[in-house]
Amino acid sequence: MLTLLYTTWDPSTGIHLGPITLHYYSLMFVIAFGLGYFLMTKMYKIDNVNLKYVEPVFTWTLVGTILGARIGHVVFYQPELFRQDFWSVFLPIQTVPEFKFTGFSGLASHGATIMVILTTLYYSYKIIKKNPLWVFDRIAIVVAIGGAFVRLGNFFNSEIIGKPAPENSPFAVLFPQQSTEYGAIVPRYPTQLFEAAGYVLLFVLLWSLYRYTNRKYQQGWLFGLFFILLWAIRFFVEFLKEPQGDEFIQFAGLNTGQVLSIPFMIAGAVIMWYSQKNRITQAENEKPD
Repeated sequence: MLTLLYTTWDPSTGIHLGPITLHYYSLMFVIAFGLGYFLMTKMYKIDNVNLKYVEPVFTWTLVGTILGARIGHVVFYQPELFRQDFWSVFLPIQTVPEFKFTGFSGLASHGATIMVILTTLYYSYKIIKKNPLWVFDRIAIVVAIGGAFVRLGNFFNSEIIGKPAPENSPFAVLFPQQSTEYGAIVPRYPTQLFEAAGYVLLFVLLWSLYRYTNRKYQQGWLFGLFFILLWAIRFFVEFLKEPQGDEFIQFAGLNTGQVLSIPFMIAGAVIMWYSQKNRITQAENEKPD
């Protein structure tokens, strides 16, 4: 009887619109960025920032997320792809063994984070001309909820799944569509949902601190807290995940995702400490551009 406790997750590939199929993973990305655009617009209104700066931050964040996530995946988990199928690293295609449009698959959040940091620095210094930490504080709120939708997309795709779950676990889920790289099709932990739930809670916390406290006047504090908690969520959920690709970075029993998360958590603590020197007044924050 215990084997009947698990849930079977076998969804359709997407929403069929005539000859076109809108895949759920792509839809989750659209929702994430659409919601992000809405939230950035709302925050810029609250902070009395010219709304002409919303579109550039949206564009640069989108480019940084997609490009960084893709390159990060290849560098951290599939480096042989640079040699085997170079153009597939940068374009949504494969050329080996045959040409095929694949869409962007194989994305790593660590790579996305690094690239978004770089694009945000450019946006801060060259476009909006504000302290980068001021911008990071607000992007952190957007990324937290966006990450939840991306993980929901992974759940629809039956990817980034967990390790086999005990038969009596209330969280056990069977993924009939899982990739063969994960091994036998058995009930597993839905780690995508665990991570998504963590990111939703993180978003609620950050948004509440932004709206109802003075922490947004301590530039970098929200961003540092975001770094610590987001990567802590990722670190602990990794204990239940199946390995993603080749785990070529391992240390003291930790996998690649966990090892890469530690420097980000340390960076978050440093940023929170440094933010004590970056306080601004409400008048300075809401000064018209």
